[in-house]
Amino acid sequence: MKIFLDTANIDEINEILSWGIMRGLTTNQKIFLNEKGVNFKDQVKKILDLVDGPVSIEAPACDAGGIVKCGREFAAWNKKKVVIKVPMLTSGDGLKAVHILEKEGIKTNVTAMMTVNQAMLAVSAGASYASLFFNRIRDAGADAVDVVRRARQFIDDEGYSTELIVGSIRNPKDIEEIASANPHIVTIPYKILKQMPFHQKTEETLKEFDKAWEEFLKAEKK
Repeated sequence: MKIFLDTANIDEINEILSWGIMRGLTTNQKIFLNEKGVNFKDQVKKILDLVDGPVSIEAPACDAGGIVKCGREFAAWNKKKVVIKVPMLTSGDGLKAVHILEKEGIKTNVTAMMTVNQAMLAVSAGASYASLFFNRIRDAGADAVDVVRRARQFIDDEGYSTELIVGSIRNPKDIEEIASANPHIVTIPYKILKQMPFHQKTEETLKEFDKAWEEFLKAEKK
């Protein structure tokens, strides 16, 4: 399971890049709202320069024509890295946009999905990525782990190349549960990633080892 970072903040990207764990990045409109005062295109280009992997940028939830227009514009900034986030619209226009963009060699990531049915449609339409929203699925009363597991099973059984992304992460424990369902990718907010290295027993153990080392150095034969 690959780890993507869910942010549009340059400082956060640089820090997580230094950890050597990041294989791609996702953004959305709410994430960009946190970056007040930046120019959208300039910020995306900075991100593309930094990230060595796919970068998902969301097209507005309008109609197929509008999504395709935005998708072509965004992809022109770096067709190798840019992935167009396409909303799973009730009208089916999101699927239409995926079909058009993928035929033009522009990668897509169908987003805001809550069900196996939605994932099946996105995958069948040819999306490069399909994003399930873990905690929002739970908020709707469904078994989120089971939804992820069955969506991945569909992809594997039918031999599709779509990679399944799971987002909507609220705490580190979510990631352990998601991993058990075997998606291809989990996209994690910076503040959650920063919590993942911590465990109280790890801290206690390291303090014990440090104390033992100090005692050793005092007694070491000179």
